[in-house]
Amino acid sequence: MRFAFKTSPQNTTWPDMLAVWKEADDIEIFESGWTFDHFYPIFSDPAGPCLEGWMTLAALAQATRRLRLGTLVTGIHYRHPAVLANMAATLDIVSGGRLELGIGAGWNEEESGAYGIDRFEEACEVIVSLLTRPTTDFAGRYYQLTGARCEPKPLQRPHPPVCVGGSGERRTLRTAARFAQHWNFVGGTPGEFARKRDVLHAHCRDIGRDPQEIMLSSHVRLGADGDAGPVVDTAAALGDQGLDLAIVILPPPHDPAVLAPLAEALAPLR
Repeated sequence: MRFAFKTSPQNTTWPDMLAVWKEADDIEIFESGWTFDHFYPIFSDPAGPCLEGWMTLAALAQATRRLRLGTLVTGIHYRHPAVLANMAATLDIVSGGRLELGIGAGWNEEESGAYGIDRFEEACEVIVSLLTRPTTDFAGRYYQLTGARCEPKPLQRPHPPVCVGGSGERRTLRTAARFAQHWNFVGGTPGEFARKRDVLHAHCRDIGRDPQEIMLSSHVRLGADGDAGPVVDTAAALGDQGLDLAIVILPPPHDPAVLAPLAEALAPLR
């Protein structure tokens, strides 16, 4: 199993987040770091502080040398896909080819349905086209592009790995089967993960794609007490169901001191 961490940029400070990422950059077991893409804090006081995810990611790219980095995940309805494609290409260049392009229809099916979840599949098609082709013409229901360019192209070819986050079985997982190199399970029981995994793999078979081309990850939450035991147990149980990458959510206030004990506890699962 492989490991990563996530610092949601809410209810925290920039110096604290930065300290965690700098420390993690020197701890080999953590292969990537992640932020999120919300404008208000979630599951807490919405009036609290919340740093913008892509801006923090760009700054963190300059403060690190090794970690791959991404957002779990970018809300597709927040930005036009042509804007997002250009942001992704630029950040991949700025980071030296370390970007993981996390995208999703919205953080829950009810919310994304209100915005029009069908937009998500169109947006993925537009983004991949802009990142890989000299020009893009697209005539969809939600997006129309004529001779659109995205230059320069990202360093990673054909494009940065696309991480689709979400568990909607009919549409989100179908879109992941078409476009993703990485699927992220937001979190839950091993049984729930296994069921969603099977749905994703069925969509892959329907379009003739090898399911093994898609890495499987899940959030695993570290408690406020910093006890790594539950993280290890959850990651191990998910690993028994085929999980490739456990992404540990670090609770605020962010403190780099939690990283070394966490890495030591996770090492036997590698």
